[in-house]
Amino acid sequence: MKTPNALQADVIMVGAGPAGIAALQPLLAAGRSVIWIDQAGQAGGQIWRAGVAQPWAKQLAVLLPHSGLRRLFGHAVIDADRPSEGSYRLRLQNLAEPTAAALLVQAPQLLLALGARERFLPFPGWTLPGVSGAGGLQALVKSGWPVAGQRVVLAGSGPLLLAAADSARAAGAQITLVAEQASRRALAGFAARLTPAKAAQAAGLAWRLRATPYRSGSWVVKALGQQRLEGVVLSNGRTQWELPCEALGVAYGLLPNIELAELLGCRIEAGAIDVDATLQTSLPGVYAAGECTGIGGVDKALIEGQLVARALLGHSATPALRRQKAQAERFAKTLAATFKLRPELLTLADAKTIICRCEDVTLAELKGQRSWRDAKLQTRCGMGACQGRICGPITQTMLGWPEAQSGRGGRAPLQPTPLACLLDD
Repeated sequence: MKTPNALQADVIMVGAGPAGIAALQPLLAAGRSVIWIDQAGQAGGQIWRAGVAQPWAKQLAVLLPHSGLRRLFGHAVIDADRPSEGSYRLRLQNLAEPTAAALLVQAPQLLLALGARERFLPFPGWTLPGVSGAGGLQALVKSGWPVAGQRVVLAGSGPLLLAAADSARAAGAQITLVAEQASRRALAGFAARLTPAKAAQAAGLAWRLRATPYRSGSWVVKALGQQRLEGVVLSNGRTQWELPCEALGVAYGLLPNIELAELLGCRIEAGAIDVDATLQTSLPGVYAAGECTGIGGVDKALIEGQLVARALLGHSATPALRRQKAQAERFAKTLAATFKLRPELLTLADAKTIICRCEDVTLAELKGQRSWRDAKLQTRCGMGACQGRICGPITQTMLGWPEAQSGRGGRAPLQPTPLACLLDD
């Protein structure tokens, strides 16, 4: 059954990062009509915020004017349902006109290329102005935030630290330290397993950051300052020391975005959307690709985007793509093992440390609750603007509340929404 006031297409793609970009060309070439949705105003996702990498940028420039493509960038999915068997309908909010009526889109096939968001682990002072996620810091720099001349510390774990440091350095920041919590031995093992292409990328990054102080086996234990960040306290497990800075970017890895998949009823495994060999979810006609199926980097997302396009068209994977996918999966496992978080990071928060930043709920308040549900009822934890996307995973990690994994639990609306967007004509 078609909804009369809904835009119709053969495929709806949610997410315009690398996975969505890679899936677009095969679908349009096969004559499929596509509705492409993303909250950002342009394609690229977080990793290509400053510009889509070649050769994908050239391909994208040719595809964007295609008659079979309807772009709905600057729109957020706030609800989803199945009006009939074999049909999926999404309700969208126009972020540029938040009080406008919702837009409905409908198709028999969905591609969820939802990407990922940063994982946060609290420590005293982590809510001070000047402290952000490393990815958030990188996004600010790419958007033109004036970081030139500021002393910047990057701390946490994973390749994002170096990428963020490189972006800040290029914008004129003084990188006073990159503190990686993984051990030197783990990092050496990781470097030895890199493919020649990734090793070349790593070498180029290392050369650009050759003047940047770098310490493995080290982490931030406290941010210092009254009204804003003035410095940090770091530790290597044996000693602690202070370092002045104006900006701190902290990276503890990424978490798959799964809220829309949960709302649709897709099966979730290990915090990611569960897919089969063809990248189909547990629902017929619903596929997923990229970081939302498991963290693995841009190469994994591009490969899965190509694979899922073939699956949507009823084609099997080529041997070359299967080999590339297997290689990307091995890299993802190596990534997870190398940058596994040390247990000390889970004990940094004290009783007064705020866990839910939206509602100012402290660790002491949460320890008196029995579950995520009780915490929401008694303290409003997870009831603020982020809808539990930040504090939910934190409480799962620190307090063992599994139902808090995504923060939302698969309920509409998926983000704070004006009432007008929830009303039918």
